[in-house]
Amino acid sequence: MLHYLKNWNNYLKAFLVWRSQNIKNKPFVLILSVLMGFLCAVGAYCLKQGVHLVESFFVDTAIKQSGYALYFLLPVIGIAIARLLIKYAIKEEVGHGIPNTLYALSKGNGMISKKKTYSSVLTAAFTVGFGGSCGLEGPAVGTSSAIGSNLSKALRLNQKTRKLLIGCGAAAALSAIFKAPVAAIVFAMEVILLDITTFSLIPLLLASVTAAMFSRLFFGNELLFQFQIQDSIQFIDMPFYVLLGLLGGFTGVYFTRVNFLVSRVFGKIKRQPVKLLVGGLLLGLLIFLFPPLYGEGYTTVYHLISGSTSMVLENSQFEGFSDNIWIILGFLSLVIFFKAFATSITFGAGGIGGIFAPTLFMGSIMGFVFSKFINLIGLSKLSEANFSLVGMAALMAGILQAPLTAIFLIAEITGGYELFIPLMLATSISYVTVKYFTEHSIYTAQLAKRGDLITHDKDQAVLTLMDLKEEIERNFRKVEPYDTLGNLVKEVTKSNRNLFPVVDKDGLFLGVVTLDDIREIMFDRAKYETTLVHELMHMAPEHIETTDGMKKVMEKFESSGAWNLPVVQQGLYIGFVSKSRLYSEYRKRLKDFYQGVD
Repeated sequence: MLHYLKNWNNYLKAFLVWRSQNIKNKPFVLILSVLMGFLCAVGAYCLKQGVHLVESFFVDTAIKQSGYALYFLLPVIGIAIARLLIKYAIKEEVGHGIPNTLYALSKGNGMISKKKTYSSVLTAAFTVGFGGSCGLEGPAVGTSSAIGSNLSKALRLNQKTRKLLIGCGAAAALSAIFKAPVAAIVFAMEVILLDITTFSLIPLLLASVTAAMFSRLFFGNELLFQFQIQDSIQFIDMPFYVLLGLLGGFTGVYFTRVNFLVSRVFGKIKRQPVKLLVGGLLLGLLIFLFPPLYGEGYTTVYHLISGSTSMVLENSQFEGFSDNIWIILGFLSLVIFFKAFATSITFGAGGIGGIFAPTLFMGSIMGFVFSKFINLIGLSKLSEANFSLVGMAALMAGILQAPLTAIFLIAEITGGYELFIPLMLATSISYVTVKYFTEHSIYTAQLAKRGDLITHDKDQAVLTLMDLKEEIERNFRKVEPYDTLGNLVKEVTKSNRNLFPVVDKDGLFLGVVTLDDIREIMFDRAKYETTLVHELMHMAPEHIETTDGMKKVMEKFESSGAWNLPVVQQGLYIGFVSKSRLYSEYRKRLKDFYQGVD
């Protein structure tokens, strides 16, 4: 094994030398973006086939033998297998694909563990294959981003190029799954990457279109939803699209808050087996009562768009009411309500998956129920298929807070570009509604809370890239509160700083003494033994905690007017941070931020 590894390293070293002499960086990045498109299409294919194999080998056989009552136990089995793989095979926490990617871009310098290139594929296949109520898009993005990061590390590429290839991986993953290259590029620009230059757009294009091409080779030419827009768009329907946008916004707020609530509840459960048992049984019960909650749910979406409404009750306890449209609408409304819990419980119990599919699923049902209700009460004659499609985009814009991605994704996967105006109207209203109630999406909430989130606000983005620990200065001479003035003067002669932190014997920060505080008495030897440090010190105008984000640090400097502030950790003195050093680092980061790939 060591022999082969040594040979591989020698081949790689020889290739890198040859590449540096024959291919410049920009053409090389373009070649790599095509390679990324191919690799990510392979990754998406493996993920889809993995779910298919799990379903056909385990699930279908088990259901044929035991009946649909087994739905109750399947999610527990799937999540249990995923957790066992994480504990004994992968041996590191998998996490969720898109938040992991965002963190790597914000604070990880684009560095993602090698195990992330396959861990999401394995665990998501069992989670979703056994009925976990989530999707495959998040794991696909996480896997593809890890491929981009590790390919960059292997080829010794710089940080900017590494982050660009991570973006190429994210775009390629979405393009491969949905065969929607334009939406995939928009997603990379809107959610993953921050600053798109003319050159960096080209690798995204190449990766996305390559992934779409190979996806068609692997999966065939069929789109996710085969649908032809048959009903024309009527101007008189526009007020109802506005209402659908509002409904999508409030549903998005509901989904987000349920997700945070369930996450907090499961976060209080310390033992993983208990999480698995409680979450798995709750999820199994929901799926048993409402079979459309099983897995990704795209079959239900297809039934609604194609007009096979009665099929949504198949295998449920309400199957005998398939000819009663009011029962169907009530059933679907409950499915929307419980889908938020089913998806959140899947994650809380330890399952691995994404929220793209649940978003599309809930949005489609929401649009259908809304339009069908309007038609039944005779208020208008709406196209239920069109409203199902626009509902998908409206809810995606709300939950993911990515309205442009939602518009182009629905337009591409359905071939329904005729719906552009209703899509733009509903998604913008849904997005604004959600933003009014919650600032951050499910993807970004935890990162934002820790100050680790890069946004399209360039000033905030640069601050996020800065690391407080790197800016702390520790070369200050400490004094104790009962030291004499004479001892303090000795420290002054040994230091090139004009600031002296006062700490007790346990390291607790008490205050500061400056040269200005002792300038008038420092040469008065009569006071050397009678004057103590605590008589001279004063409190700092503000202090910085080691857990503070850079935005908060800058706010403390602005509010205090200080040029130096102490850094403490649970009251213990760590060092000082200076405003001049922060501004110098800020300017350097800002310059780097606007430079493209070399």
